[in-house]
Amino acid sequence: MGLLVFMRNLLLALCLFLVLGFLYYSAWKLHLLRWEDSNSVVLSFDSVGHTIGSGRRERKTVAIVLPLSIPSHLAADPGKDRAQKEPTETMAAPGPAIPKYDKLGFLLNLDSKLPPELASKYANFSEGMCKPGYASALMTVIFPKFSKPAPMFLDDSFRKWARIRDFVPPFGIKGQDNLIKAILSATKDYRLTPALDSLSCRRCIIVGNGGVLANKSLGLKIDDYDVVVRLNSAPVKGFEKDVGGKTTLRITYPEGAIQKMEQYEKDSLFVLAGFKWQDFKWLKYIVYKEKVSASDGFWKSVATRVPREPHEIRILNPYFIQEAAFSFIGLPFNNGLMGRGNIPTLGSVAITMALHNCDEVAVAGFGYDMSSPNAPLHYYENIKMSAIKESWTHNIQREKEFLRKLVKARVITDLTSGI
Repeated sequence: MGLLVFMRNLLLALCLFLVLGFLYYSAWKLHLLRWEDSNSVVLSFDSVGHTIGSGRRERKTVAIVLPLSIPSHLAADPGKDRAQKEPTETMAAPGPAIPKYDKLGFLLNLDSKLPPELASKYANFSEGMCKPGYASALMTVIFPKFSKPAPMFLDDSFRKWARIRDFVPPFGIKGQDNLIKAILSATKDYRLTPALDSLSCRRCIIVGNGGVLANKSLGLKIDDYDVVVRLNSAPVKGFEKDVGGKTTLRITYPEGAIQKMEQYEKDSLFVLAGFKWQDFKWLKYIVYKEKVSASDGFWKSVATRVPREPHEIRILNPYFIQEAAFSFIGLPFNNGLMGRGNIPTLGSVAITMALHNCDEVAVAGFGYDMSSPNAPLHYYENIKMSAIKESWTHNIQREKEFLRKLVKARVITDLTSGI
């Protein structure tokens, strides 16, 4: 009995000794840790060398204890590089800047310098030499959604073109199948001239009607282009010194077409840009030389005759109107219907067509200088700039922004510097 009491007391004494020993050790360890905290900083680095934060310890990090006090042999020499005195974070090498785009998809930071790959590609082309694929290559740089293939004119496969068949005019051909089929069955030609189609590289210029063309003597330079596009009823005869005498295409619509037969050039293609269903009906009358009612749904009088044979007449692909309006300029979609301020000007439509079908694109006679109210509005008449009124169908300011992007990025060349 006495032995059992002795053993119990011995065990109690041992337990008490162990408890006291543990408390003493814990107090010493706690004091040590507190000393470390007061004399050092713990910086944590992740697996690629980036600082996470002071005192934080996370998975897959290495904690490095650095003394706060600077060794005397470093502190004594202020001329030493600071990198030898203080710890520095390991920084990842900066990668290439990520391009930024506006809400339409255009590059925000446009550069007039060619991208290195294009500068190398076209380095050996001298002034005036046609550079294959130049305009579309630059357009793709500033607008990556751009896709070059798009026929210039409608042909007999037009019903298969998904981009336009579900839109009514001016953005498509819905509801116009029979009229278009009748026109194309008579014209039987859906391309440029054989000589132009055979060119391996095409230089095109869109000649606008702006007064900025006056007294510039650009006629010879304009005529040097392979394809010269003129718009509506802008005259050539008598203005050759400034606007040239060559016309490859004349793009128009019924209300804009030349009404005096003697003002037509001899050998250009007549191209309809159809903005409403009446425009296709009018062209059918012209092709078949039928009687045209001058007030048949038009907002002004129209030409009742065009001095062209059917094989000299084309229908512009309405996709260019659609793309210019919604993709390039950002006009209101309006459920795909013509509405206030959502129709691009014919000039922007023609430029859009050229981006898809020409290797190089230039413009002349574009831009209105509203700060000069007494400047001529058009190169061929005395109407002043102050005569411009707000357009119901066009948004001139947005178009100007689009065209300036093209000029700044050198996608197109502005010979008259009016944009």
